[in-house]
Amino acid sequence: MKPTHIEHLGIAVKSLEESIPYYENLLGTKCYSVEEVKDQRVKTAFFLVGQTKIELLESTDPEGPIGKFLEKKGEGIHHLAFAVDNASDALAEAESKGLTLIDKVSRKGAEGMNIGFLHPKSTHGVLIEFCSK
Repeated sequence: MKPTHIEHLGIAVKSLEESIPYYENLLGTKCYSVEEVKDQRVKTAFFLVGQTKIELLESTDPEGPIGKFLEKKGEGIHHLAFAVDNASDALAEAESKGLTLIDKVSRKGAEGMNIGFLHPKSTHGVLIEFCSK
């Protein structure tokens, strides 16, 4: 499960409309993709910074995971995503090492990636995502 690089950093925001111009100004680069992931009840916006992406996450449902996160913690860093060869294999390996999974197998996420999450209770409070193409 050796990650090849940090795939992206997920940041929960209240509004993509307000946040995209801010990040474009801050990073000096344009948002290259906005996408809705209906089953995760979220809209995403991506920026490329070197090899790493910044993913802004806006909830489309207050009862969805990002909606609940924003209600509880407010805007800010939501998760850290690592690129791996196979997200399902990485999840299985993590579970074999005693980590608690949110996803037993990978599922489709933004940009057509296969994704799966580790529970922050077993990762020192950080929501970790594995991503593979």
